[in-house]
Amino acid sequence: MPLPLPRRRAFALAAALAGMAVLSAPAAAASGPAQAQAQARSSYSHTASLNSGRTSGQSSYPQAEPTAVAAPSGKTLTVATTGSVDSLSPFLAQRALPTDIHRLMYDFLTNYDAADDHAIGGLASSWTTSADKLTWTFTIRDGMKWSDGQPVTADDAAWTYNLMMTNTDAATANGTFVANFAKVTATGNQLVITLKQPQSTMLALDVPIVPEHVWAAHVADIGKFANDAQFPVVGDGPFILTGYQKDQYLTLDANPNYWRGKPGFDHLVFKFYKDADAEVEALKKGEVDFVSGLTPAQYESLKGQSDIVTNDAPSKRFYALAINPGATTTSGQTFGDGSPALRNQQFRQALMAAIDTKTLVAKTLGGHGVTGGGYIPPAFAAYHWSPDPSTAYAYNPDKANQLLDAAGFKKGSNGMRTMPDGKPLTLRLLGETNRPDDAQNAAFVSDYLTAVGIATTTSVMDQGKLSDTETAGTFDLAFDSWQVNPDPDYVLSLQKCDGRPAKPGGPLNGDDFICDQNYDALYAKQISEYDPATRASDVKQMEQALYTDAYINVLYYPDVLEAYRSDVIGSWEKQPQPNGVYWGQDGYWSFWSAKPAVASASSSKSSSSSSNTGLIAGIVIAVVVIVGGGGLVLTRRRRTASAEERE
Repeated sequence: MPLPLPRRRAFALAAALAGMAVLSAPAAAASGPAQAQAQARSSYSHTASLNSGRTSGQSSYPQAEPTAVAAPSGKTLTVATTGSVDSLSPFLAQRALPTDIHRLMYDFLTNYDAADDHAIGGLASSWTTSADKLTWTFTIRDGMKWSDGQPVTADDAAWTYNLMMTNTDAATANGTFVANFAKVTATGNQLVITLKQPQSTMLALDVPIVPEHVWAAHVADIGKFANDAQFPVVGDGPFILTGYQKDQYLTLDANPNYWRGKPGFDHLVFKFYKDADAEVEALKKGEVDFVSGLTPAQYESLKGQSDIVTNDAPSKRFYALAINPGATTTSGQTFGDGSPALRNQQFRQALMAAIDTKTLVAKTLGGHGVTGGGYIPPAFAAYHWSPDPSTAYAYNPDKANQLLDAAGFKKGSNGMRTMPDGKPLTLRLLGETNRPDDAQNAAFVSDYLTAVGIATTTSVMDQGKLSDTETAGTFDLAFDSWQVNPDPDYVLSLQKCDGRPAKPGGPLNGDDFICDQNYDALYAKQISEYDPATRASDVKQMEQALYTDAYINVLYYPDVLEAYRSDVIGSWEKQPQPNGVYWGQDGYWSFWSAKPAVASASSSKSSSSSSNTGLIAGIVIAVVVIVGGGGLVLTRRRRTASAEERE
């Protein structure tokens, strides 16, 4: 498999060994002079090349034959990421990275304008509603084609939605968007959606539409099919997924036939790193072109660097402390071992009063953010709610102690509290390794809680283990973060009673196991409300309910800190404009609009531009097994090289 080779590193030769295999680039480089002869025979490495179904012939990646081909040409934009991929199936993926990738691969029915997030056309060029608001008719854009040349039709959209409506597994990631759909049909270029009741999110259906002629074969295993083995993946977005290796790289090609126009860069590469420090060093060295999610220290270290531009923008994200009030299924079955203390509202409220969020913003964020309150970030002013100062859980240890005393959590002679029945009280606080805030905040929060007599143990673990622990309900407190869409419906839906798992240990949509019938009633009201002001009022009441019950403590809204190489990226669009973000957009504007820097502007730019081609060639350099045991050799080589590259 190809490796995301550092740009400065010459990509090595692929070698055919005894007619069995072509080895990976690093392996070939280490194999000696014989590889010089093999260079002319080198094949690209992609698994994609073994399974390619691409018929356009417009990519320079290899097709099915494991033979020598020319290096891919064109400009490459390389993005560093510490994110993870839970699945590349648009029906299953819930993590930020794959869902952002799906934005690049598939057009949605509508999109969000780059300037101000208002709804604009996507797959649909126009739409109408019936007088009772129960029937929506979308006109599918003329002339669109899937990347394999097949036409994009209203039938594809109808098939996608109907599958989600009838198949529980297909509804894993985005089922909430179609839960209120009564019927979806397609006639010609018209897609007609009939609703059970009015639904205010009909122009915010963040559902990737997939090609029926490709995905129909995967219905039987839709809950397991990860869409990560056969490349290129057929799509209709501005980029086409051409390769993926877990925790190493993800590659995409520009779609030359995209209806808005071909992206400015020919290739887009996501290169995985263990941590943001490694990403920053890679940016400085020119091995990647863009980094985001920087810590304040990393951000400051990049300011003033040659050929590097920094961006500090208000985010659409909140950072919170989720509280496990006791894990239950949708039928009310209890499981897990969450602390009984957290079922007590006064106890939960005491936790909020015990934590100094101003200090967290100052110390953890370096001032690059604002303290939290409502569930929807201030970036979405229409829906953002702030607690009244007179009732806010401002930092007040005395108040926290009063609440804990009143709730029966008594302090012992050592200053630490016990449960009302006298049993020991210790809370388990979890964080995630690839979220830099968590480790620092774990120390702060632990100290704050100790100061009011609550003992904690802290654990910062990888994303997968954290997810498993939360799903099992075997935690008490966990740091949490969500990026919110311009329409708040999705993130609000996470806290509904049916966001809990259907069975113990089953998929958990939300942060914890909240079930509040009043919240659910407000949710049902806002989703059917078409008057913007009334709906916004309903949403704010929902935020107030979450805040008052103290199920989830929104600690702050962090700024997005990011940086890019101006000798590679000449220009690209933010969202919203003019002071928004490049990464984490509701759309694909940044990567679609990005234009390469003018190569002749400086020597460094020339160097960088030429290295772009070298990088992508290195990434896709040959690893093709022709027969028999070559596969074992190949696998071993890949693993060895992977470790070297990630050091």
